[in-house]
Amino acid sequence: INNYPLLLHDILNSLSPQQISNPNIVLLTPGVFNSAYFEHTFLARQMGIPLVEGRDLLVDNHKVFMKTTAGLQQVHVIYRRLDDDYLDPLVFRPDSALGVPGLMSAYRKGNVAIVNAVGNGVADDKAVYAYVPAMIKYYLNEETILPNVPTYGLEDPEAREHVFRNIGNMVVKRTNQSGGYGMVMGNSASEKEIDEIKIAINETPRDFIAQPIIKLSTVPCFIDGKLTPRHVDLRPYALCGPSGIKIVPGGLTRVALREGSLVVNSSQGGGSKDTWIVDL
Repeated sequence: INNYPLLLHDILNSLSPQQISNPNIVLLTPGVFNSAYFEHTFLARQMGIPLVEGRDLLVDNHKVFMKTTAGLQQVHVIYRRLDDDYLDPLVFRPDSALGVPGLMSAYRKGNVAIVNAVGNGVADDKAVYAYVPAMIKYYLNEETILPNVPTYGLEDPEAREHVFRNIGNMVVKRTNQSGGYGMVMGNSASEKEIDEIKIAINETPRDFIAQPIIKLSTVPCFIDGKLTPRHVDLRPYALCGPSGIKIVPGGLTRVALREGSLVVNSSQGGGSKDTWIVDL
């Protein structure tokens, strides 16, 4: 935890479009009602940078400024925790009250860096995931080091038939949702839920993927006064900047707090724990 904000700040500092010694960096948050707001405040405090909402920023002459009690201050780097759709109501969703009107014009002119870059979310698209090994092979002429979980695009009739035959061992996910929403676990779904998801898949098969249910490992958790096993997964963190990729020591362990559950998403009742690396 101590190292991550320092590494992140160093990378943000290096991404300023203007080569100055002390660029102004801000963390752009959707606001207090966002479920990750505590994380936003923690990171901003640890990095020593302002935490701002869209209404705290304005664009003038293709440059971004922050409103302060001492007047306007130009912003050089924005670490944004907003989805693309909400960044700029003049370019994306016109009803967004979370973003900054004109932000994309400043970005296109090269007057501000936005991290992560606009459009980076395509790499996290569920529909793209199935093609990652092929992309690595095509662009890098290398084989994947870590194998993908087998992933079926359900627009393929053969893949769809295979998934339907083995639905009890599959997890079906909507490609346009995240956080555990729009997901059906075949091993725990009711017959009604199975029938409904099959109908939905047949109507718009491109909106779904399916994967075999992966049996997560378990760790002891202290719950209701006793140790009991719960399923977990591990998320390591990597930061990419001009000097290369830095792997953050440790990581985030997501835990399924309900007994027997494999769903670790915090929005679906999951939790999280720090992961410690102990030198032996």
